[in-house]
Amino acid sequence: MTTDVDVIPSAVPIVLILTSLVPAIIIFSLRENQRTLRTALNLGGALAKVVLVAALIPFVLQGEQLRAELTWIPGLSLVFVTDAFSLFFVALSAGLWLVTTIYAIGYLEGAPNRSRFFAFFSLCVTATTGIALAENLVTFLVFFELLTLVTYPLVAHRGSAAALRGARVYLGYTLVGGVMLLLGVAWLTAEVGPVEFRAGGIPEVVAFAQTNPVSATCIGALLLVGVGVKAALFPFHGWLPVAMVAPAPVSALLHAVAVVKAGAFGIIRVIDDVFGLSTASDLGLLAALGVVASVTIVYGSVRALAQDDLKKRLAYSTVSQVAYIALGAALLSPLATAGAIVHMVNQGFMKITLFFCAGLYAEELGLSKISQLAGVGRRMPLTSAAFTIGALGMIGLPPLAGFVSKWALGVGALQAGQPWVVAVLLTSTILNAAYFLPIIVAMWTRPPAQKASDSNAPVLSQPVAAGELSGPGAGGARARRLEAPAALLMPALATTVVVVGLGVVAGWEFSPWSIARFVADGAWP
Repeated sequence: MTTDVDVIPSAVPIVLILTSLVPAIIIFSLRENQRTLRTALNLGGALAKVVLVAALIPFVLQGEQLRAELTWIPGLSLVFVTDAFSLFFVALSAGLWLVTTIYAIGYLEGAPNRSRFFAFFSLCVTATTGIALAENLVTFLVFFELLTLVTYPLVAHRGSAAALRGARVYLGYTLVGGVMLLLGVAWLTAEVGPVEFRAGGIPEVVAFAQTNPVSATCIGALLLVGVGVKAALFPFHGWLPVAMVAPAPVSALLHAVAVVKAGAFGIIRVIDDVFGLSTASDLGLLAALGVVASVTIVYGSVRALAQDDLKKRLAYSTVSQVAYIALGAALLSPLATAGAIVHMVNQGFMKITLFFCAGLYAEELGLSKISQLAGVGRRMPLTSAAFTIGALGMIGLPPLAGFVSKWALGVGALQAGQPWVVAVLLTSTILNAAYFLPIIVAMWTRPPAQKASDSNAPVLSQPVAAGELSGPGAGGARARRLEAPAALLMPALATTVVVVGLGVVAGWEFSPWSIARFVADGAWP
């Protein structure tokens, strides 16, 4: 998103997309018993993407961009570029894809339809990568809608009535959002021609907004609503809690990187790289977005308080937490913009940790309700420690990742002359504590209803929410173990370490916070 860059034609952006697309295509053809090859393709593609992104970061931060163009039809091309913001989002998706793949391999052991699952799983990451690398609105639209289609089978994976209903609700919401986005893209393209993202706003769009403010405001509203549905902004959030019937790896991917983060990424692209902050402010788009984001932050937290189902409480927490990104984007402050951008990473690692742990409680102990979690700290101490750190990060306790985001947003709001935002953040923090701290206290201080070693314990024989148990041995039969197998536990512990590290090393040169500052500064011409 910097303006002084050296753009180099290269196939590298295409290769970044192919690292997940090629494994997906091959995995579709694999039989269920070809576990070794499927695992190798999954992990090989994920590792290749991580390595490639890591190699690109220093070059991009030095002002170099790699650009690839594919002619789709005459006069219409798919264009991809590795600018700082796009690579930031690809790095997030690549890192979380790797740990989630490891987790999913263990989680779905013995479950049916694994080849189908992992193929669509890789396609989901492919679509997310395409969204991140898109240089223009048409390319963004194509991959944004592809993400809708390839995520549907993941939500419906279990095939139960609840899973199919959740998938239909998800599809209904996101298709409506897609129509709104399509209308906005078509209208804007008809008015100004091809829309290529530009740091600080596209000059043709800025000029159009000055001469046709009403039309520009309507277009901006269409674009923001279109991406806001996937970001689960109120009142378009209803699909997210319902979609929690999906398996835990899917829930983790939906919340941490794929769907809701694609929506948040789109909000920042529209505000910063289509209209520009000044023009978006003049049109009233920032004020409207700030109000919607603030309402969503408080609303999501209040709804989370009322949930006994652990995954639904985490889902409403996501509704609230992702709105922080929209709120930061709505403030006329480079620091707030940086806070919004870094929260994409911070929230991603914190929330994926919590969903990993929720899946482990369901998989190992057959527990999916908050009211069942008393004493689980003694049964699964490492898992519970990971959950505790993730939850404290969400509350914003220093030096964890969540503190960095909230501090930047609060100080940025004061710099922008918007002190009311601090009140919103404080209210949200209090509500975060209200729905996370009781869980932590119950885990570590309250005695369990039955001993973990008692496989006939009533609490372990309760039915689990649809989509949680994945194979033989789940629930009570696994309760004799103190912790989950390494393939399930290690990803949760790894993301927990990152949650701590993102806060502790925030000042390092190539930390996500430092890169977020670099990206945010580029949004100001």
